[in-house]
Amino acid sequence: MQHVTIPQDRVGALIGEGGETMREIESRAEVRLDIDSETGSVRVETVGDPVKGLKGPDIVKAIGRGFSPEAALSLLGGDMRMLDLVDLRAATRNENDLRRQKGRLIGEDGRTRQLMAELSGAEVVIYGKTVGIIGEPEEVEVVRSAVEMILDGAPHGAVYSFLERKHNEMETKGIEYHEFPGGEAGGAEATGDPGEAEGGD
Repeated sequence: MQHVTIPQDRVGALIGEGGETMREIESRAEVRLDIDSETGSVRVETVGDPVKGLKGPDIVKAIGRGFSPEAALSLLGGDMRMLDLVDLRAATRNENDLRRQKGRLIGEDGRTRQLMAELSGAEVVIYGKTVGIIGEPEEVEVVRSAVEMILDGAPHGAVYSFLERKHNEMETKGIEYHEFPGGEAGGAEATGDPGEAEGGD
């Protein structure tokens, strides 16, 4: 059994209309949720498959950090899929600095956050004092690196170039893996178009 505390304004998203979201999480992750809507404290108890049950607390945590229930439940989509949280307080001096850095991470009309998601293939949510990332380990690492670049003051152009390069690397690896399992892929054949990002919707 594990305890997770989520912000009170996310309790409604966790429960869902008429308890629908809570029941779906309990059914798919094979856990039982005991939610205290006054404090935001959630008790997560595994009642079925222990491997699925291990993902239960992260699913609750992801919804607490602003992810949609659908995105949070995607954590059940594979053994390697993971949730990572970047705490912005560690990289900011005060509330004004936190607001400024969040603005840089989100970008004009949400462009920066959107590109981090599209070019990495991960789900990215900026909420409160955290950046939440859901994806495969390599996708999560790319977003974390981009976030750290922005927090360190890198220009957006440099971050976008980094994301495009990583996108192409991952796409090339995917082509080699899927089309050339014998590892015979030539570099010229395995080119990726950064405009064809998958995932991150």
